[in-house]
Amino acid sequence: MEYGILSILPPLIAILLALTTKQVFISLILGIFSGTLIITDWSFFAAVNMTLEEIVAIFSEGWITKTIIFSFMVGGLITVISASGGVQGFIEYLTKKRDVVKDKKGALLLAYITGLVIFIESSITSLVAGTVARPLTDKYKVSREKLAYVCDSTSAPVCGLIPLNGWGAMLMGVIGVQIANGVVEGTAAELLAKSLPFQFYSIIAIIAVGYYIMTGNDWGPMAKAEKRATEEGLLLRKGATPMVSEEATATPPKEGVTPNMWNMILPLVVLISMMPLSLYITGEGNILQGSGSTSVFWAVITAVTFAGFLYVLTGIMNLKEYIDYVYQGIGAIVPVAILLITAFAIGNVIGYLETGEYMASLVEGRVSGAFGPAIVFIMASLMAFATGTSWGTFGIMMPIGIQMAVAMGAPLYPTIGAVVSGGIMGDHCSPISDTTIISSMASASDHIDHVNTQLPYALANGALALVLYLAAGFIM
Repeated sequence: MEYGILSILPPLIAILLALTTKQVFISLILGIFSGTLIITDWSFFAAVNMTLEEIVAIFSEGWITKTIIFSFMVGGLITVISASGGVQGFIEYLTKKRDVVKDKKGALLLAYITGLVIFIESSITSLVAGTVARPLTDKYKVSREKLAYVCDSTSAPVCGLIPLNGWGAMLMGVIGVQIANGVVEGTAAELLAKSLPFQFYSIIAIIAVGYYIMTGNDWGPMAKAEKRATEEGLLLRKGATPMVSEEATATPPKEGVTPNMWNMILPLVVLISMMPLSLYITGEGNILQGSGSTSVFWAVITAVTFAGFLYVLTGIMNLKEYIDYVYQGIGAIVPVAILLITAFAIGNVIGYLETGEYMASLVEGRVSGAFGPAIVFIMASLMAFATGTSWGTFGIMMPIGIQMAVAMGAPLYPTIGAVVSGGIMGDHCSPISDTTIISSMASASDHIDHVNTQLPYALANGALALVLYLAAGFIM
């Protein structure tokens, strides 16, 4: 059944309510309910039942369940690392022993560099950057919104530009289908590699983050947030609710423990190194064919287990204390998990309504080839904004984009790059995006405050990217 313009209503309702009420969970539930109302032909009780069933049904998807468990275990890992004195030791090393981080610029650069060098998976990138830098950005009165922006805008863009990860596997998979169907020629790796220079939004976003860190020339809501943090010492807006509790994000070292940065570095090294190893194993020897969801799941389980052995065997804490701290961290992540569950559920409902296909049908075959990359970028951005998923956007828009490019005579590589960049840009703007939610969690920021402060930057970067896609379309 085709739902036409009605398919746009559920994500629109969820997004508008989230931005106006700042109650993301309620907004997502109402978005899901509005979608099920449409699907059940406006039957109230049937829609209520379907809403509840859809929330339960997401656990039938293995990769979703692994992502949620991953979030829980990361909460436990962050808390137990803090309790071990690892975070405090790292801060003392950088600020007192080495005098490396002296001010807010240095603290933000630490998050920025961490985001650039850890390109194995966007969620891990955000979480590690936030965990490592947050104590220092708090110390130098950086707003949580600014840290969330740095974590968010150096995660997905970097993973997209350096696709030696699950992102690369996913993108080559959807491109490969078009090659197998005879739409285009070549290899998936070749087409993806040649499209990388045309991921204009990702490139601009990474450069922009560095610019705002180095110059401090913030504007719009971000400038107000930074002024509040600097002048009033308020890292969060009055009345704001951090995605995870302050107790969990600032767990003091266990009494009697000597701060030691290696108590943080070693578990994080295990977390990071397990990701490519897991991709290699799940890809049966091909890292680019590995399972991203399984790999992050294995990586965090291994890191939490390693931390337990490290802390217990070295006498930092006993087994009961270790388990208690892990439970404490898991408990702090419950609000995040609830938002992820409802975000995934509304994504499924939007899939039933075929929102993405309807949006793409509005322009397919109606424009000149020279406008192809720009049109695809706009459509991918709107789709990711409405659906809250960049990967879902890739799955829908990559076949459409490649087929449009061939039919319209549009340049192929910029079109592929436009699909990836558009998916990432829309994700950066959407309050129902799982990666945006995780970035809010990593920085302990209020989620809607993060969205509101990042949105103007993302739109400005997107406008510049759009101009470049227009230029590429006409020049090539």
